[in-house]
Amino acid sequence: MRRLFAALLLLSPLSACDKATDAPAEASPAASTSAVPSAAASATTAPATAREVKVANELITYEYAYPAVAAAIPALKALLDADIADRRSVLEDSARTGRKDAKEGGFEFRPFGYWIDWKVVTDLPGWLSLSTEIDTFEGGAHPNHGFDAMLWDKANQQRRKPADLFVSPQKLSAAIQAEFCRQIDKQRAEKRGEPVDRNSEELFNDCIDPLESTIILGSSNRQTFDRIGVLVAPYEAGAYAEGSYEATVPVTAAVLAAVKPEYRASFSVKR
Repeated sequence: MRRLFAALLLLSPLSACDKATDAPAEASPAASTSAVPSAAASATTAPATAREVKVANELITYEYAYPAVAAAIPALKALLDADIADRRSVLEDSARTGRKDAKEGGFEFRPFGYWIDWKVVTDLPGWLSLSTEIDTFEGGAHPNHGFDAMLWDKANQQRRKPADLFVSPQKLSAAIQAEFCRQIDKQRAEKRGEPVDRNSEELFNDCIDPLESTIILGSSNRQTFDRIGVLVAPYEAGAYAEGSYEATVPVTAAVLAAVKPEYRASFSVKR
């Protein structure tokens, strides 16, 4: 259900409930020493600011935020603003259906909820990498959690999926799976209080495919991607009670070999 709901919330106009704040405007530097400043010199520009939308009523609780660095890119800002409206619209439609079902079933309706807050993973000369945890509530026993990632190609002004930069998901998975699973098994053992037996028939003991979770691209040098994060939602590597898992693997020669030739200059082996 979590996957279905999160997928639906990818698809109308925002209301006055939205909240955005602008920083004070700054005066442009004078273009000349003339006593009468030019129009360009007297113009003011407002720096890009983060946006945060909060809606709370009897039907939904909805929060969506993105950082100033994303707002500074017009095409990306437009994409995110459209996403705010689309996800809210889908949430409201789902909540109306839920309220109708609750009334017909004779049980209490609790407002549906959706929370997303985009954070900067890394901001490189040619790329902006963002990630977010997504929390949803549909009136069940507990909220659900998931993740999403966004990679903005500054040169071509478009969104890309992290996996798009690689020859194939399979090649990337093969290059990172061993280290990814080693880290996940270590975390599993800490949470469960016992080592993981890969040969057992127990649920959530297998070495999962990292590409079935959320991939994010990161950097320690602020020039190139040299590490890869994997965000694993509940139920993917363990029971809900175990929460989410995260792993960070370095870009190795094997990973670099899996990158498409046209993007290799954006990557480097982690030192």
